[in-house]
Amino acid sequence: MQCHMNKVFFLVLLLAAIACKPKTEVKEQSQDTTKKMATITKSTFGKLPDGGEVIQYTVTNKNGIEMKIINYGGIITSLKTPDKNGVMEDIVLGFDSLKGYLQDPPFFGAIVGRYGNRIAKGKFKLDGKEYTLAINNPPNSLHGGVKGFDKVLWNVEEILLPEGPALKLTYLSKDMEEGFPGNLQAEAIYTLSDNNELQFHYKATTDKATVVNLTQHSYFNLTGNTKRDILDHELTIESDEIVPVDKTLIPTGKFRKVAGTPFDFTTPHAVGERINDKDEQIELGGGYDHCYVLKDSKDSLKHAATLTEPVSGRKIDVYTTEPGVQFYSGNFLKGDLTGKGNVVYKKRFGLCLETEHYPDSPNQAQFPSVVLKPGEVYKTTTVYKFGVK
Repeated sequence: MQCHMNKVFFLVLLLAAIACKPKTEVKEQSQDTTKKMATITKSTFGKLPDGGEVIQYTVTNKNGIEMKIINYGGIITSLKTPDKNGVMEDIVLGFDSLKGYLQDPPFFGAIVGRYGNRIAKGKFKLDGKEYTLAINNPPNSLHGGVKGFDKVLWNVEEILLPEGPALKLTYLSKDMEEGFPGNLQAEAIYTLSDNNELQFHYKATTDKATVVNLTQHSYFNLTGNTKRDILDHELTIESDEIVPVDKTLIPTGKFRKVAGTPFDFTTPHAVGERINDKDEQIELGGGYDHCYVLKDSKDSLKHAATLTEPVSGRKIDVYTTEPGVQFYSGNFLKGDLTGKGNVVYKKRFGLCLETEHYPDSPNQAQFPSVVLKPGEVYKTTTVYKFGVK
């Protein structure tokens, strides 16, 4: 009797173990699959003339969207997203090797700072003192000067956030670097979320009053692998006004309504539809190179723009806490740069949507302030959400 009871007992345990085992295996397999799909890897990308090592990080979310970033300039060298048929292709301009980025290209994919956009004549006053910057876009200073944040090595930390894999980039810009006052501790966290969002979280602190305006300068071409120009891309911008400029592309200090002009993107329009219209601002910019005043200019995250490409179906929705977005239609690309895959980047082969404060804000008291003082924290967020139409 005792022997029979033992056999029954062991049979029950065996059946229970068999019943439980598949569930455990399925759970473990699911976890392993997720880990394999959301990854960060790194490899050597080259060396700078001073011997500094440039590392390329490849970040992939669980849906297969892939972003490559180098620690030099925080540059996004590649960004692969699916078209309407699921084909993954690169949607940003750049180079296959470090050499291209060292030839002073037009800020492809980089973090720009300490001040993104132009400052008139490279001068501004702060607390009664005048500061002089490098004139690298005569007669003005552009995107932080001769050696801005796009041309320095950033420290990079790999992190895994609840939203997805991320890279934390930090850089200490020393007092009077490129003429800017204050030791500025800058931080940029790039997160490639599993919801197919590329999130940029910027942060900075200083030990002396200074000006800060950080942005990301990727040139987008949603055709994939830069098949043609961006004139057929359709764009919507949540803005009723632009910041008009003078002949040196410095703001006049006033705002201009977009209604009835080639600058009206409150409803979708092809980028090339009105780019050659007889309009003073179009002529001054050689096309679009203007800051749009977002309808909700407060610090809350709001929808700023939508960009779509009709053939591939690729779409980007832009959200930001910034008061403006600079729409640049690649007017100064001249066909003298050979990019990835031996593609020659001709005029208007890429466009930028740079979320930021307005150009020349340090000299325009009526614009939202870009001044950062000791004890304060500079924080902004921008999100590019990828999809298909």
